[in-house]
Amino acid sequence: MSGESKKAPYRVPIGPNHPALKEPVMFTFEMEGEVVRDVDFAPGQAHRGIEWMGMRRNPVQIVHLTDRICGICGVVHSLSFSLAVEQIAGIEVPERADYIRTIVHEFERIQSHLLWAGVAAHELGFDSLLYLTWRVREEAMDVIENLTGNRVNYGIVQVGGVRRDIVPEQHAIIEKCLATYEGLLDTLLSFFLDDRTIRMRCRDVGVLSRKDAVELCTVGPTARASGVNVDLRQDYPYAAYGDLDVKAVLPDRYLGETHGDVYDRIVVRLLEVGQSCQIIRQCLSEMPAGPITAEEKLVKLLATCKKATGEGIGRVEAPRGECLHYVRMEGKDSPASWKVKASSYSNLMSWIPMLRGSQIADIPIIVASIDPCLSCTDRVAIVQDNRRSILTKDDLHRLSAEKTRRLQG
Repeated sequence: MSGESKKAPYRVPIGPNHPALKEPVMFTFEMEGEVVRDVDFAPGQAHRGIEWMGMRRNPVQIVHLTDRICGICGVVHSLSFSLAVEQIAGIEVPERADYIRTIVHEFERIQSHLLWAGVAAHELGFDSLLYLTWRVREEAMDVIENLTGNRVNYGIVQVGGVRRDIVPEQHAIIEKCLATYEGLLDTLLSFFLDDRTIRMRCRDVGVLSRKDAVELCTVGPTARASGVNVDLRQDYPYAAYGDLDVKAVLPDRYLGETHGDVYDRIVVRLLEVGQSCQIIRQCLSEMPAGPITAEEKLVKLLATCKKATGEGIGRVEAPRGECLHYVRMEGKDSPASWKVKASSYSNLMSWIPMLRGSQIADIPIIVASIDPCLSCTDRVAIVQDNRRSILTKDDLHRLSAEKTRRLQG
């Protein structure tokens, strides 16, 4: 080896708590010098039992739970769940409600992408850019609060429609926010994409090839940044998207080429902020008049849901990619089954090809580049001797007490 001795590989554990993410996940890196040769990761430390709780509530109550699956993209989950229940119960959502759902959905995408941009800047050590993106993110948060009454856990979606209308007096507030973002977009693109340091830290770093993106079934900006033309808003329109002209944002449309790296993932998300502004403006100009819910009386709505039988799937393009809710009703108060597949669940495996061959200093930005959300991803399943079992609260308490007694001797 030209007089050089080969460096012995060694393992570096990172997590489950670490600065790159605010949620727990355990990484084990096999290093050779400063280079990552292999990586494994273990999520599962944030399971909260929301599906278990939901299967002991009625669909109207579950909507409030879905808003709390993720603190950043709550309307994604409430909308996806509602679409599944509406499919089973044969509930037709009024057109105006679909447009309101779309407007709030896109404002959520804006604030989520800007939050991610700030996190990415922070991981690169560019905290002044973090402060800028998080400051301008407040514009979207203020509008969301004005439309829904809350900055987080909006509570705007209900089965069969929405709980609040958008009145004419609110149009000016929305237009002012959109004008602010459209005026800032070129500045943000310049700060992120023209900065020499960001380019050096992100270009050809954390590369995910188009082949790997397809084979690993990645979704959202992670897939689009690798040149995969997927977006539920264009492929399987829901809410008002069937009336809108939505095309997946791909990096080559801005840069003329696709690398599938961290840099391209920045491009896609920032361009989607501008796209969301256009979608919201089109919704405002074309929103039809009419009711905002299929049934105003919640008691009657609940009775319809309780009588419903069958299976339904709600699919929504979350800021991170496809979010899916599966619901099965059997004519009872509560669903017989409810399963949630958050978008991060589809993207986590892309970490492995991204991280292999990278330098240890690039781990934080590569990990953050898929915009992972572990609280809405984690779930528990126990399989032993080909048998599947469910641990109840009492079981977990018993196991905990037994371990304490063992440790006490």
